[in-house]
Parts: sequence; structure tokens; C-alpha cells
Amino acid sequence: MPDRSGASSGVPVEAPPFPVEPEAMAVLETLWSAGHGAYLVGGGVRDALLGLPVTDWDIATDARPERLLTIFPGSSYQNRFGTVLARGLEITTFRRDHRYADHRRPDAVTFSSDIFEDLARRDLTINAIAWGRRGPEASARLVDPADGQGDLAARLVRAVGDPNRRFDEDALRLLRAVRIAARFDFSLEPMTKAAMIAHAADVAWVSEERVGGEIRRMLAAETPSRAIRLLSDTHILDTVLPELAALPEPVLAGCLDAVDTVAATAPGRERPALAALCCEIRPDAARQVLERLRVGAREVEATVKLVAAARHPYADTWSDADVRRFMSMVPDELRGDLLLLRAARAAAATDPEAVAREEQLRRRVAAEQAAESPLVLADLAIDGRDLQQALGLPEGPIIGTILDRLLADVIAEPALNDRATLLVRASLLLDQPMGQDHARGGAMPPPIR
Repeated sequence: MPDRSGASSGVPVEAPPFPVEPEAMAVLETLWSAGHGAYLVGGGVRDALLGLPVTDWDIATDARPERLLTIFPGSSYQNRFGTVLARGLEITTFRRDHRYADHRRPDAVTFSSDIFEDLARRDLTINAIAWGRRGPEASARLVDPADGQGDLAARLVRAVGDPNRRFDEDALRLLRAVRIAARFDFSLEPMTKAAMIAHAADVAWVSEERVGGEIRRMLAAETPSRAIRLLSDTHILDTVLPELAALPEPVLAGCLDAVDTVAATAPGRERPALAALCCEIRPDAARQVLERLRVGAREVEATVKLVAAARHPYADTWSDADVRRFMSMVPDELRGDLLLLRAARAAAATDPEAVAREEQLRRRVAAEQAAESPLVLADLAIDGRDLQQALGLPEGPIIGTILDRLLADVIAEPALNDRATLLVRASLLLDQPMGQDHARGGAMPPPIR
């Protein structure tokens, strides 16, 4: 591997030292043929050098954006930083950055014709490796002025140049460094880690959308706890997830074990992963976390239900009706995620009795599902229209309240789920004094036994 002083002066090579998608090679060859320098850069090169598959190649070139629009008809600008989308690939003009007043974006961008200047502004050494030609007459080669290859071999995440400057420029780099280190199980180079700790609070400058995107990508990893641990070790967790940072260490450890168990059992499924992340905090706090991570409203509701039901203690003294009431805490489509989450929490507690209890609960839930026990309003043998037609009730909240009461009765005793029986019970509810009060805004009486 090249040393830090002569990394770019190795023996020229005409073919890339790793597989490259034909579409990316075609774009490079088009730029070379047009008289420009052009290189593969960034995470694609890093992953390729690690022998990993690459589906997203980025290209850097000395061609200016307006020139790229000419070379590639039908291409379009992507941003003000010199990025053009052509043939499905992002092509960015070499640039040097300036002051970052908001800790996120440069106040100005100056285009450059020098690949070394472009690599010098990048975040991490392992992302500052390029492969290509400086012009049509030059030989293709790896360009690695920061010795990113050396850090790949040493399994290190190191900032390019002065780490304090890199993280002061763009606070999102703090989260990216954590995610990349966790993904590859690399260590943070000591000076880089110290700078991350010093700038941890700067993540507050990053938009919730970008923070949420990074955290959710961390949760999609094979071992998500690595990233959360690094966030904790660098104090970034205090800013992005203070609810988790406030947990006592043993509780946080159990939470992270549950997250890893869910990731291993249901890889790539975000909802149970988010629920596992929030499983040791209160449901109302979980809602705040999820909203801050910019999870969609429907997913927030579903995940909060999972968190609440996962914390509900089970005992083998539960009756079948208790099991059905528990099942009714979440809709049918969430029940699998709920049992997965509860099993993960029990496993994280390293308590064989807890694991056995959850397995018993799983079997009892399966039995109730097989029996097609009524659990939601749609399962009732009557609906609001029946109440209106048979009992002469007007539209209003009383109908919903009666249906809720009837559902509670049916969950307790499924044999009651008969149209005639339910209409009689509804009529009895209305005959009770508190039922009349409710029609005027009062409360319903206790369930009929």
C-alpha cells in the first residue's frame, strides 16, 4: 500500500483493481474521451477495495457542471455544489470548500481542476481514495494522498487532515463516522475520536431528517448496537437520543442486546428495530424519539403500541380472557412484531424463566389466533348501523362507546359474539341510568357480567 507522502505515484494501471459496473466505466470513458480527468471516488471505491459489492458509484471530474450538461444530453443539476446527474450516476466537479458557518454546508464553493484538492476536503481517509485518469493521455491509477488504504488495512476510521476542522465544517460527518465505523467494526483513530467528543453537541445543527436517516441506517446494520455504543462513547447520544443516554448502563445494555436480537431475527425490518431501540423508555418518550427521527405518523403509532405492549408484564396465572385482552392491545398485523420484541427483551435479560414465560405466551396467543377469537370491532357480529336500526339510536359518540363495551364483553367471553345477544346487551346498557347519562355526555356503566 502507498505511504502518506507518495500515495499517488504508484505504478500506473490500465484496469481498475476491483470490479466496476459497466455504466460507471462508460461514464468515465466518455469523460476521458472528451478530454477531461475523471475518477471513481468515495464510498464505492472504499467498499470495492474491501471486496464488497458496490451499487452506487460516484464520479468526480475537472469538467465544470455546464460542460457536463453538454457531454451528457438529458443530464440535470442536483445541487449548487457542482453535482450533475447523468445516466443514473452523480458526477461532481472537483472543488475546494470554504467556511461552514452553519456546521453543515460551505458558505461558498470554488471549482478546482485538481483531484488532490477535491480529496483533501473529504471527511474520512477511507472515503478519500479515487481511481481514474487525470486526462485522456494519462494512465489510470489509484489516488490515495491520505493513505486511506493503510487505514482500511488497520481497520481505522480517521478524519482527513485536522479532525477538529473536518467536524466543525460539517456536523453530519460525526454521524457518518459512527455509522461507517460500526458497519465495518473499525476503531475510531484516537485523535479523530477526541475531536468527535469535542464536537458532539454540534450535531444539534443537523436537521432532524438527516439525523433520523443516519440513525435508521445504523439500525439496519447487522449489529446495530455497535453504532449506538459509539454514539454513547463519543457523547453524541446525549444530543441525538438523550432519552437513551439517560438510561442506567445495565438498562441501556439490555436495550442494545434486544436491538441486536431483533436485527438477527428480523434483518432489515425497521419497525421492530425502532421498537427495540425504544423498549426501555416510556411510550410517551418513545413517541417523542420517533417523531424526532422523522418516522412517519402511522409508523409512530404502530411502534408506540409495540413499546407499550412489550412492557406489559405476563404471568402464567393469566386467564384466556387476559391473553385475549393483551392481544387486543395491538392490531393483528403488529402481533408478530410484538412477540418478537418481547422475546428479544426476555433474551436480553438473560433470565431463563422470562424466556420460558414469553414462549408460553407465544403458544397461548397462537391458540387464540387459531380459534379466531374476536379481538377488534370489525370482529363483532354487529356494527353501528345495527345499533341505529334496531335500537333507534342517532349518530353520535354513544354508538362507539357501546361497541367498545360490547367488544370488551366479547373478548372476555367469545360465545357472546352473536347478533341477537349483542343487541340485547346493547339495549340493557341503554336501560341503565348511567347509559342514559352517557347519551347526554356522561360515562358508561361497568361491563355486564
